[in-house]
Amino acid sequence: MVVIGFTGMECMAWFSHKYVMHGFLWSWHKSHHEPRYGRFELNDLFGVFFALVAILFIVLGAFEFDWRFFLGIGITLYGFAYFLVHDVFVHQRLPWLKKTKSPYFQAMRFAHKVHHKTSGKYGAESFGFLYVGKKYLQKYSKPVKK
Repeated sequence: MVVIGFTGMECMAWFSHKYVMHGFLWSWHKSHHEPRYGRFELNDLFGVFFALVAILFIVLGAFEFDWRFFLGIGITLYGFAYFLVHDVFVHQRLPWLKKTKSPYFQAMRFAHKVHHKTSGKYGAESFGFLYVGKKYLQKYSKPVKK
């Protein structure tokens, strides 16, 4: 159930990023596409929302350690991965993980830069987080010698 929670959040992140954040809650998310002044932005409320969902599942499932507890743990682990990769690695909100030679992480950073080329609600691409599209991976992958 932990794995389902984690992988399910990747699907939820893509869907909510494309249809909610670049949709009816653009008023929150647009702060992420503009220069940031200070440590936080209005877009961070999405993280607070998903953290509350995870806490709710953990609390409701804690008495019997049922599926809700483990689903909440999966959501929490995804949130931690999101923080490390998106906020720390991609956007450098903390001065860690500045350089990498990993083609996967280079492609991830590039896909996110492509997403941010569009500063408006419409016309953006690359809405995933951990999933990196093939066209971005090919840019950083070394050709296989035959």
